[in-house]
Amino acid sequence: MIKGHGDDAYRYEDIRSDFSSNICVHEDHQDLMAHLASHPELISHYPEPEAWSLEKMIAKHLGIKPEQVIVTNGATEAIYLIAQTFPFEYIILGPTFSEYEDACKMFYSEPEQTSLWLCNPNNPNGHVYSKSEMKMFARNFNLVVIDQSYEYSTLQPMLSAKETVRMNNVIQIHSMTKAYGVPGLRLGFITAREPFTEKLRQNLRPWSVNALAIEAGKFLLENKKPCKPDLNETLQLYKSLRALKGVSVDSTSTNFMLCKLSKRTAAELKDYLVREHRMLIRDASNFNGLTARHFRVASQTPEENDALVAAINQFLANG
Repeated sequence: MIKGHGDDAYRYEDIRSDFSSNICVHEDHQDLMAHLASHPELISHYPEPEAWSLEKMIAKHLGIKPEQVIVTNGATEAIYLIAQTFPFEYIILGPTFSEYEDACKMFYSEPEQTSLWLCNPNNPNGHVYSKSEMKMFARNFNLVVIDQSYEYSTLQPMLSAKETVRMNNVIQIHSMTKAYGVPGLRLGFITAREPFTEKLRQNLRPWSVNALAIEAGKFLLENKKPCKPDLNETLQLYKSLRALKGVSVDSTSTNFMLCKLSKRTAAELKDYLVREHRMLIRDASNFNGLTARHFRVASQTPEENDALVAAINQFLANG
């Protein structure tokens, strides 16, 4: 799905509050920008064909072997790389990120083996599968692919990379984009046992991660901690939205939540918020299994959240 994801602020002018993306949008990256600006020579040379130096740093950070890490051009490249390398029959726990199905449909050719794909925490509803559920899934499928892009957006326990590389049939996807709030850089990585990573490397495109992204990844690991949202503020937003007549909200374990209007559509609400309040939400109607009334929001500052609730209340009153 090229179009239809969150954070489509590029389509509009003067968006002042972006609730559409599940990323820490208020992170300060001045130090990262200054570091990259001090290394202009990076754009004059080819990057590493595979981001080996960053893979080594990630492996050390996670306490696993470098051979068990593959850096990719965002989590989305990881999704397509896995689907291409293991083109199994697939089951996808949804509603969830559309790229799993798109990638699996593109490469599917082995019906005799079955893979399970899931997002944990899940996008768009913030549901978290327990570690015991993860292990149960692993007992019942030839391959389990766990996208943990939002692993820092919850307080619930996640399977660690150390645990994953000891499992015979589990591949994990991670997102530095989400962890550090740098979506423009496109940085993701895979962790898995060597038999999986060895096969994946056979389909890895050379130079898929650019030199500035590699340098940024190393700087972030050395100097920053993953940004963790204020889930107390998220709870306040959840309660405030639930109090609105005409809006239902799914429970969530993350900083984002799935909502549904009882009347009118998410597209109408999105257009109203952009036009009247310069706010952006995620129209979630294109998630499989959802409806034209579903939308997703990610908690921002207390002031922005209060303004969003007031604006949605105005929309409902005018409906």
